[in-house]
Amino acid sequence: MIDEAQMRERLEDERAETQALIGRLTQGIDEVSAARDGDNSDDEHDPEGATLAFERSQAATLLAQSENRLNEIAEAVDRLAAGTFGICIECGRPIAEARLEARPYAAKCVDCAARD
Repeated sequence: MIDEAQMRERLEDERAETQALIGRLTQGIDEVSAARDGDNSDDEHDPEGATLAFERSQAATLLAQSENRLNEIAEAVDRLAAGTFGICIECGRPIAEARLEARPYAAKCVDCAARD
């Protein structure tokens, strides 16, 4: 049985961690961009350019994933409030507690998530 209070606390912890990560990633992207400011070289011919472009791209990808996770956490909080938390949004079967322990914002059971 899912302890709603405990799960709400876990989701809030996940939200705080994700928001902190988003802040660090945003700062990192800003720092990489600032390193390029005033530099008129292009990535293709600058030995450091490709590295900076790669770092910026990698951070931007992680930022997008983190923002998506933040949305998933908000949706999980909504499901908790609605009484549908722990029920797969695809098939309607219960989501295994072990999955919710590992990923408390999971919206789908393992079988349905594997089909995505």
